[in-house]
Amino acid sequence: MTDGGGRNWRLVRADTDAVPPSVRRFMARARQRRMRAALPWAVALGVVLVLGGLTWMVYATSVLGVRAVQVVGTDTLEPSQVEDAAAVRMNEPLARVDLDAIRGRVQALPAVERAIVSRSWPATVEVQVVERTAVAAVPVGQEFSLIDAAGVAFRTVAERPSGMPVANLARPGPKDINTRSALVVLGSLTDELREQVLSISVPAPAQVELGLRKGRKIIWGDETQSETKAQVATALLKREGDTIDVSAPTVVTIR
Repeated sequence: MTDGGGRNWRLVRADTDAVPPSVRRFMARARQRRMRAALPWAVALGVVLVLGGLTWMVYATSVLGVRAVQVVGTDTLEPSQVEDAAAVRMNEPLARVDLDAIRGRVQALPAVERAIVSRSWPATVEVQVVERTAVAAVPVGQEFSLIDAAGVAFRTVAERPSGMPVANLARPGPKDINTRSALVVLGSLTDELREQVLSISVPAPAQVELGLRKGRKIIWGDETQSETKAQVATALLKREGDTIDVSAPTVVTIR
């Protein structure tokens, strides 16, 4: 490069040795400060990207989608019946499965008292069912409707299950007062007395009557003091007589 006086100028890159050590140290410290300042942001950005990728994979893809439904706890029900009621969509992201909705559909099955639905990672929906337990069989035509301790009818069978009392009720159901009286009495029976009971009849709440083996019967009256009546009736089973009246448990008659 030539100026007005005829001098030639030339750009020359200075060697690092030409920079004073103090300046080099200052510049190095400045770079380190910039790197330290940027590091948290870089780490945060990396974490956000990783979490975003994982979230997308878990919630928006079938990578961790439903591959199987596992049913446990069935007895009278077939696992396939529970699976059909659950209606779980295969390949739906497991994290997005509506567990409450599945539980509601399963508990709509008459034989299911309650259900527990959970996720089993990486790809399974687990459905645990607790089936209703029959405590009495109600005659319905030529068949029997089984009811549980709450009075819910949940299954119809052709024959009375062995050892299960027949409940003669006009309108069986959880809200029926006669049904509730029958269930209170059945729930109060001693083991010895329960083995003898073949039937329970409740034409009215205060007219409970138990039919026993060998044609014997117990006049129970209403459902009050049922535990006391059960103890008294059990103590009188070995006495002679076809009819035991414990409707007033302090004044018992046998005939």
